[in-house]
Order: sequence, then C-alpha cells, then structure tokens
Amino acid sequence: MIIMENTYTYNDAFEELQLIVSEIESGQTNVDELTEKIRRASQLIAICKAKLTSSEEEVEKLLAKLAETAADEAEADDGEEE
Repeated sequence: MIIMENTYTYNDAFEELQLIVSEIESGQTNVDELTEKIRRASQLIAICKAKLTSSEEEVEKLLAKLAETAADEAEADDGEEE
C-alpha cells in the first residue's frame, strides 16, 4: 500500500517509521513480514525526505524574498538621503 506523500504529515511518517524500526530491532518481526516492513520503511523514508526537501525549498524562497525586500529598502533609504 502506497500512501501519497501529501496525505501524510512528516510526523506521521516518522512515527510509523520509528515503530517499524523498533519492531525489527526487538525481533518482533518474522522473516515473512520483514520484506514488507522494509518496503514500507523505504516508502516512509521517501515521504520524509520529500517533506524535508519541500520545506527547505520554501525556506530558501522566503529567505531570498526577505533579502530582496531588505535590499529594496536599503536602496530606497539611499535615494532619500541624496
């Protein structure tokens, strides 16, 4: 079952991933379930990575916009002093 990344929050995916890791580490997972759990863990990692990448891109855009606004304000202040 593949869950689309936009229907899962980062925290939901991370919590499910932690649960899977705990189950595998504790030995609660039999060999028959192991492949499916690893496949699911891989999907969850992809979801988390996509969410982090998206957030990073959004932060970079916001920082660029703030820098542009600050530069515009500095130019306006320089023009007023002349």
